[in-house]
Amino acid sequence: MSDDNLNSSVTQTSNVFSKVFLWMFLGLFATGLISWFTYSTGLAEQMLINASFSIILIVELLVVIVFSFLFRKLPPTAVAILFFVYAVISGITLSTIYYIYDLTSIIYVLFASAALFGVFAFLGSVLKKDLSKIGTLLMGILIVALIISIINIFVGNTLLDTIIDWVVLIVFFGVTAWDIQQIKKMATITNIPEEKVHIYGAMMLYLDFINIFLRLLSIFGKKR
Repeated sequence: MSDDNLNSSVTQTSNVFSKVFLWMFLGLFATGLISWFTYSTGLAEQMLINASFSIILIVELLVVIVFSFLFRKLPPTAVAILFFVYAVISGITLSTIYYIYDLTSIIYVLFASAALFGVFAFLGSVLKKDLSKIGTLLMGILIVALIISIINIFVGNTLLDTIIDWVVLIVFFGVTAWDIQQIKKMATITNIPEEKVHIYGAMMLYLDFINIFLRLLSIFGKKR
């Protein structure tokens, strides 16, 4: 590859990542804003009382499924709408953390999550080794952890909960680095509109960040 082509590729990748992180930030900002609004207005408490949270969780799952399977077929505007719909719904469901954890603790964990996410995102961007095989393994571990955590809802073993939190946290560190490499590959695929790459990449990293934040909060958060 010539120097000109190399510089062009680096510039293109940098542009893609700048827009991916912008979309991710906007999604996280919307989630944070909605979560605080839902909590501070008492809307979260009302939804907990009338059990409407179950419906919201189902809708949240459906949005992710539609986003994942119809990403290539939907126009960029529809993909963007789905991304923000998911961010808003996540804000509603995450409003419950204010009832469980001390606000100061939430803020500290949020900054810690941002720092750790940044470290592993950076590692993913500079690593020359292809993490595809590792990424597949990590997704398998996540599925097993999810199954065990569902079973443990009925068992109620707190030690097992803590172990699962640590395992999932470490896995998402690896997934973050893997997703960064995936986005770099997507940036070179010409049959996917660049706008879609920005939003899809933002969704991947958004989910990584949220999961890192929730696991750190579960492990280190100070409960009210």
